[in-house]
Amino acid sequence: MNKSIQNKVIEIIDQEHKELYGFSSLQQLKSIDRYKTWIENGYHGNMSFLKTHIAYKEDPKKLMSQVNSAIVFSFPYFPNPKANTPFPQLRTSLYAQLDDYHFWLKNKLKDICAKLASEFPEDHFLPMTDSSPVLERDIALQAGLGWIGKNSCLIHPSGGSLFFIGEIYTSLDLKSLGERIHNFCGNCTRCVDICPTQAIMEDNQIDARKCISYLNIELKGIPSRDLRPKMKDWFFGCDLCQTVCPWNEHTFGKQEMQLLSKDVQSSPQSPALEAELREIFTSSNKSLEKRCYGSPLARARGFGLKRNAILIATNLGLINLLPHIQMLGSQEKLKELVLWSEAELKGDVKSSI
Repeated sequence: MNKSIQNKVIEIIDQEHKELYGFSSLQQLKSIDRYKTWIENGYHGNMSFLKTHIAYKEDPKKLMSQVNSAIVFSFPYFPNPKANTPFPQLRTSLYAQLDDYHFWLKNKLKDICAKLASEFPEDHFLPMTDSSPVLERDIALQAGLGWIGKNSCLIHPSGGSLFFIGEIYTSLDLKSLGERIHNFCGNCTRCVDICPTQAIMEDNQIDARKCISYLNIELKGIPSRDLRPKMKDWFFGCDLCQTVCPWNEHTFGKQEMQLLSKDVQSSPQSPALEAELREIFTSSNKSLEKRCYGSPLARARGFGLKRNAILIATNLGLINLLPHIQMLGSQEKLKELVLWSEAELKGDVKSSI
């Protein structure tokens, strides 16, 4: 690679992106075999798109025939003064408290691609987020943006793990800007220990079928009975394996992370929380989806939001909401969950007498 070309690429990116970034070759994607085994073991649950992505992840040229390298970016999402969510009283993952990153992050990458294409009109640039078939953590690891932690997240020693990853595939032959970062997890098992559903396995892998973020976002049905109480008060996503991480404590403050790692306590004296749950129960799926438009919460759709609300109300023992929950029993997909909730909430009442 001509050093002057690489230096020009760096100059353009530095004008557009103020956070961490790096370059990675796409010739040796080291985690593809692990990924295939993970899929074969069924750890991806009902996320069938991850299986169909295999061919493109294994051979990036099937996605872009001229590709030689990847430019990899980190985009921190915490702390963010613009945090906003349709249901602020309900416990939502930090990344989901912003507008859907698939839109704004992709647009940022498109802007950088436009600048690069203007300078290198004979070359090709393809912007991607995690919705694209790309082994982004593998590429980010090779680009020097961090190491893969036991919770399977990418962790940077000075940036923690609360960031999105974005990529630009390019025909330019770019060389790494530095050495890969050493894995500093050591003997720490905080993320493993705090996971309510024991979804974190050995070898830095996640059984998505047990992961709370999968259960309240990606799952198309109802979580199994044994997992429902363990989902606690999480309405959308889960941050526990990240907020408990010492590297995020180091980056964002120990007290801040410990506060985010605690269970939210509620009672019938929590009118704002109950009001939001009641609104979800009494709204149509269409109106809920309209309210969540532009937010990551839209991914769960109306059914998922109502399912998650039932789980929270039940786990928090909000007996006042039982009549509203029972009204959802006529919906076939929610019927069994409503009956479970009714039994659990009535049981709470009996046990308190």
